Amino acid sequence: MLVSMTRGQGSSRNALNELGISSASNPAVSSSEFTYKKGRTIYIESESAEYVYQVMNGAVRAYKLLPDGRRQISAFHLPGDIFGFDNGGVHRFSAEAVAQSTVRLIKRQALDAIAHTDAVVWRTLLCMTTRKLQHAENQMMLLGRKTALERVAAFLHEMDSRLMAADVMSLPMSRRDIADYLGLTIETVSRVVSQLHNVGVLDFVGNTQREIVILDRQRLASFGLQS
Repeated sequence: MLVSMTRGQGSSRNALNELGISSASNPAVSSSEFTYKKGRTIYIESESAEYVYQVMNGAVRAYKLLPDGRRQISAFHLPGDIFGFDNGGVHRFSAEAVAQSTVRLIKRQALDAIAHTDAVVWRTLLCMTTRKLQHAENQMMLLGRKTALERVAAFLHEMDSRLMAADVMSLPMSRRDIADYLGLTIETVSRVVSQLHNVGVLDFVGNTQREIVILDRQRLASFGLQS
């Protein structure tokens, strides 16, 4: 069930390679694009996993609400990322638009059918699942063994490499999002970011502190790799 689509943009057919999914035969699959406003739900936990999703623009957060009401964000999906490819028939996490985002939807059944006849597609989907597992393992290490400084530094280093910002890195997510991803409080995230600013690792553009200039990437990476 698509609970909060704000604007449909019609259906189209795309070759799998155009979607970033390697294949031997490169067949075309039907897809649809929808735009979600900031904070709107794309799918919810335990909903039937009928589609695989790709971020065209904007950003998406995957999260789970804990029994005590806290929110744990498991991943941020950025342009080009494919998400929602869960094991089993239902989604294990909910997904929301971090900012206004356009998302492409592909029928999972169509991908599964192609994978049965195209070994390259099967290996590609297996690699996607493996990378997801590796991310979960890294997240467990981050939350279980890293200090607040190491967590924030590792997050900024990751975003710097994924957003590929040459000069200014524009973070689409809020401090609360970052805190819920790193298992910290908003105050702790703000304190650590200020600390990195004070020691000359990063600087800010504007007043929101979401526009960040990384002044010393090597030092930022070293903070994130400390144990």
